Amino acid sequence: MRRSEREVKNETEILEIVNGCKVLRLGMVDAGRPYVVPLNFGYTIAGAVITIYLHCAKKGRKLEVLAKNNKVCIEMDRMTQLITGESGCDYSCNFESLIGEGQAVILTDEAEKIKALNHIMKHQTGRDDFSFEQRIVAMTTVIAVALQQYSVKRH
Repeated sequence: MRRSEREVKNETEILEIVNGCKVLRLGMVDAGRPYVVPLNFGYTIAGAVITIYLHCAKKGRKLEVLAKNNKVCIEMDRMTQLITGESGCDYSCNFESLIGEGQAVILTDEAEKIKALNHIMKHQTGRDDFSFEQRIVAMTTVIAVALQQYSVKRH
């Protein structure tokens, strides 16, 4: 990170930033070209590893791309304050962001999928008391991305 004074390393602060982000961008490489999709997500943190959970349909471009190359980049951010001024050049914003890299893994075990879906629902709603119909879980692809490399920034 070029501006090291903006880097966030404290685990509590990182957790606060991730909790404040509800949408992330999943970056992939499709036939040598970038491909990015916005997704809602859930997560777990174990030590220095953040595992991101995503869900989608059983078919689609994202899964086709991941089948060929499961290396991904994840970006999430939230604006915390608009800074105004007299002219356009005086405007800026304060924001917090996380950028990380990992490998996307498709979860196949039903219990793992349900656990991941619960993490998604808890992050999005604050509730962890959901149930999931077995036939819907079977029709849902659940992706886990363990971020062992990431940087968190506050501006």
